[in-house]
Amino acid sequence: MPTIPIFQKRGKEWVARAFDRTQVPEPIFDADPRLVDLYWFAWELAWNHVLERPGIPQSPYIDCGFTPGGGKVIWIWDSCFMALYCKYAPHIFPGVETLNNFYSMIHDGVKTPFKIEHADNPPLFAWAEWENFRFTGDIDRLRFILTEKQYLQKHFDFIEHTRRWHWLHYATNPLFAQRFPLGFLWSGVASGMDNTPRGRGKRRHMLWLDLLAQQGLTADYISQVATTLGDSATSADFQSRYATIKDLLNTHYWDAKDGIYYDIKRKHPEQFVKVKTPAAFWPMLARMCSSEQAEQLVAKLLDPHCLGGEVPLPSVSRDDPDFDPRGSYWRGGVWLPTAYMATKALERYGYYELADATAAQLVDHMERTYREHSPHTIWELYSPTAPQPGTTGNHHSPARPDFCGWSALGPISMFIENILGFHHVDALEPRVTWRLYQEGRHGIRRLRFGSILADIVTEGGTVEVTANGPFTLEINGQSFAIEEGSQSFTL
Repeated sequence: MPTIPIFQKRGKEWVARAFDRTQVPEPIFDADPRLVDLYWFAWELAWNHVLERPGIPQSPYIDCGFTPGGGKVIWIWDSCFMALYCKYAPHIFPGVETLNNFYSMIHDGVKTPFKIEHADNPPLFAWAEWENFRFTGDIDRLRFILTEKQYLQKHFDFIEHTRRWHWLHYATNPLFAQRFPLGFLWSGVASGMDNTPRGRGKRRHMLWLDLLAQQGLTADYISQVATTLGDSATSADFQSRYATIKDLLNTHYWDAKDGIYYDIKRKHPEQFVKVKTPAAFWPMLARMCSSEQAEQLVAKLLDPHCLGGEVPLPSVSRDDPDFDPRGSYWRGGVWLPTAYMATKALERYGYYELADATAAQLVDHMERTYREHSPHTIWELYSPTAPQPGTTGNHHSPARPDFCGWSALGPISMFIENILGFHHVDALEPRVTWRLYQEGRHGIRRLRFGSILADIVTEGGTVEVTANGPFTLEINGQSFAIEEGSQSFTL
């Protein structure tokens, strides 16, 4: 739970305290102060979505950007992605705590007036929990979700046993997912890619590669959590499940000729449904690719006619007949959650330079849109061709503004991890890994991991570090033992 009070009483109401910049990391980036301005704006917007509301199991929580006006609907995959930047300030931003709402409603049967929009949304809980654990080192949280409550295992099984069209009292929509021997039926809205052209109008007869890959990702992280807790039986069990899913994906969903993962037809699994989207990177994030497969996926990102271009990772390939240069939601729009996922997939296979360059293109596009388009804000999705928001499915209306929400992943997480280069933090070791490649004065102050608070800034070849405790700082493969207090050294 947040350790600093978020709300204060004003008359009969509880309202959020003013956002305090000193409670989150402070980026230093003299090369482009505009990105620093966008960073602060993203935190401000996100702070406006930290809510205290009666009737919801976990309060305060962070809302995805749909319901601050009074609605009572929460979204799974939005919340999981938001937790991936809340990890930078867990003492005031209830990232993983927000996930308790879904655990309580789905697995504990807690009654609440709130509803879940699509209970079979992408199951990303284990990924979000593990990434937050790396920053907090909170073993008690891991024991709570894996050993005491077994939420991660229960949700894996929940997805495995969903029944299509089954209604749940806590959900606004029926379930769309259903498991078959070779994978899952699903739907555009449940997958989160609402109007995607995947399936070409025959989605009910298609097995979706992303839900199968996300189940594999979940199994792999459950195994890691169990290993950390010394639970060898659970670790082995879920590593076996992971291996089975990995084999399924590479046997049936990989098209060696085109060099990409595709969805497949349920009744004719030898037939691919050939629509190229960033969903192909989910198996890569789950470490299911060979190095050769990863290289072929990277080629799709480098191809300006496919998933590359000046604004990389559009939601469908640029040479697809349904690609819309205005965005049109998931028919060309650039979305931060899938873009962030793909950059993390690149990192897992050592493509750090490409991940950093891709993230820099995306964040620069967000900043240009913020500066050049009115209203000046952060958007739900972005145009793949111009510095402006992407359009909704009706092709004309702009997407939702002030969306932080998952779009804060760009100005916050991608900025810290890929542009400033602090791409790995581990509170247990403790260790910070810095890919230092920028020039000029840059770095970060008030980086929080475990009980450590550190300032790490470089200028002119000298690195200055101030910390309240010892840790290892690894810079471009070279390790430095940081002691409590201040020190500097020349690279």
